[in-house]
Amino acid sequence: MKKVFFTLSFMTLGLFAYSQAKVELGLKGGLNLANINTEEPNANFENATGYHGGLYLLVKAASFGVQPELLYSTRGAKGDVTINDVKEDFQQDFVYLDIPVMAKLYLPLGLNLQAGPQFGLLMSADGTTADYDGDGEPDPIDKDSYKNADISAAFGAGWDAPFGLRVMARYIVGLNDINDVAGAQEAAKNRTFQVSLGYRLFKVGN
Repeated sequence: MKKVFFTLSFMTLGLFAYSQAKVELGLKGGLNLANINTEEPNANFENATGYHGGLYLLVKAASFGVQPELLYSTRGAKGDVTINDVKEDFQQDFVYLDIPVMAKLYLPLGLNLQAGPQFGLLMSADGTTADYDGDGEPDPIDKDSYKNADISAAFGAGWDAPFGLRVMARYIVGLNDINDVAGAQEAAKNRTFQVSLGYRLFKVGN
């Protein structure tokens, strides 16, 4: 994944040096439908609704572009788990500072395909899990029980509409186990479907 990041960084610098490159800076935000992929037995995970917002920088030459972003993003999951024949609800809420670096292949009419790595820094964790310690109360989420970094692969499509409007949809697949608890038996990985609207603040070049 580090090799991919450095490769995209060099490509971005190359596009900057290209005389016909267009550079634009804008805002984007939208909806997250997040979940956690795990094989934990007796657990039923459902999508949790969140949001994201931040900045994007697009460097485009001909039909190719590179778009790094800086996003405040809320993710997590909700559902229920059965322990000792008792069904208990839980909700896990995470806030990440996400840095996707997307390669964009442009098609006619401003349509584009997107793919690239995403690096997430865990800023906070809140919510509850089931009553694993048996004290009769749901166990609170502890940020120290989760890894500080989340590495994902993102795939999607978009439309660069007239007048600076940007429309994007992505599916983001977590690649690493976010659990950081000794002895944890089942891996947990983030999954997020994301729909965004963006708006170009200014551009340089054609």
